[in-house]
Amino acid sequence: MIDILPRINQLAQKARQEGLTNAETVERQVLREDYLRAIRGQVESTVTSMKVIDPLGDDVTPDKVRMKKQVI
Repeated sequence: MIDILPRINQLAQKARQEGLTNAETVERQVLREDYLRAIRGQVESTVTSMKVIDPLGDDVTPDKVRMKKQVI
């Protein structure tokens, strides 16, 4: 689990209950951006590590994924 998620949830709850200060609003935005960056990295890692095989046993991995594997 991403370690900043509890703080994001705290700020979301506080925003619903009583509102956030300007500093907390900025913190929430920065944390959200960090969270999204981490999720996108996980998805990219998963996609670039996949290999697609058709029913005949041929490798049909998209060229874009193959190129991404070579870069990494």
